[in-house]
Amino acid sequence: MDLNKKTIIKITGILSFCIILYCALQNMSAVKSGISTFMGYAMPFIIGGALAFMINVPMRFVERHLFAKNRKFDKLRRPCALVLTLLIIAAVIVLVCIAVIPQIADTVKVLAASMPGYMDKANTFVQGLFNKYPQLNMVFSNIRQIDWNSIISTVTGWISNGLGSTISSTISAAGSAINGVVSTVVGFVFAIYILLQKETLGRQVRMIVYSIFAEKTADKFFYITDMSAKTFSNFLSGQCLEACILGCLFAVAMLIFRMPYIMLISVLIAFTSLIPIVGAFIGCAVGAFLIFMQNPVQALWFIVMFLIIQQIEGNLIYPRVVGNSVGLPAIWVLSVITIGGKLMGVIGMLIMIPLSSVIYALIREFVYKKLRTKNTRIQKMFFGKVKPAAAENAPEPPAVSEPAPSPEPQKSAPVQSKKNGGKK
Repeated sequence: MDLNKKTIIKITGILSFCIILYCALQNMSAVKSGISTFMGYAMPFIIGGALAFMINVPMRFVERHLFAKNRKFDKLRRPCALVLTLLIIAAVIVLVCIAVIPQIADTVKVLAASMPGYMDKANTFVQGLFNKYPQLNMVFSNIRQIDWNSIISTVTGWISNGLGSTISSTISAAGSAINGVVSTVVGFVFAIYILLQKETLGRQVRMIVYSIFAEKTADKFFYITDMSAKTFSNFLSGQCLEACILGCLFAVAMLIFRMPYIMLISVLIAFTSLIPIVGAFIGCAVGAFLIFMQNPVQALWFIVMFLIIQQIEGNLIYPRVVGNSVGLPAIWVLSVITIGGKLMGVIGMLIMIPLSSVIYALIREFVYKKLRTKNTRIQKMFFGKVKPAAAENAPEPPAVSEPAPSPEPQKSAPVQSKKNGGKK
């Protein structure tokens, strides 16, 4: 091997990477602590980047149609589009709250008013059980003999001993909540700066990448990042469209069967269905509980209706709407959701679909390029009998002619015997 300068640099880089990897594996606790500290400092910027990406999806649509025919307002187009987008998002949230919060308050009032009646019914039911089964009195008479004072003193001591740890955990949870709020606010401000100067930031990132890497490598890197951004944007749009479709399906079905809390439950299921596959089940549990407080039979029918709509949505609507938006076939959407949920839960479901779509597109491009390089015949891409390449290139054997049928022997004509009789 020729040990020129380029080869020496490659060998040095590989050795350095191996040494760093070995040191990291030997000090995993320090590595985890460093990663945790870094993520704590970087979390506001990560949240800001995610918010900027999500807000940018509707903002691009607004910006394309705002002042489209008037060039005088080009400088004001971006700020106006951003403000208008934020107002639209805030208006949607306010409308949902106006539609949902009053129904939640009415449900709480109904539940509080119905609680004494439920307690009386429960008391009557228990008294009926005691009257019907006298053996229960013997069981409860044994329970009365238990030394409850010692049990209460033991529980009180346990609570007093654990009170300090409970207070410390509560303070820690409150600190984490405050830290999360502060990180979200800082991230939102950071997202505003990104959206107002996204072209400038993009140009600066491109200049850095092209100055460090080769032009071919940089082109491939930005090709993948552009594809990823487009795929994630389409996934977000498809997810919102699917949530609207599911909410409308529940609203129509509940209206047909005359169930209560139509607006509340349909909006709740639409919002929770933004979590792929399993999110709608959260809305179903809340909706079934609300309907159960008014009519237990309708709550049972609501669960049956939910299971039917969920099967239609999970197997037909979701793979087609979200799969078509990200360019991923339906069977791969279901597989990726399952794998992502097993690995990272809800976040894994949200990330794995667009990420797998990017990987799927790159693999498809690689396969097509290889097939074009090999000049593979298109007929071999379909099912059917395929001859091996050696058999296709082999010369055809000469045709064997059938032997001609042998001629039948000709029958000789009968010889007429001349009579040598007398003369005429």
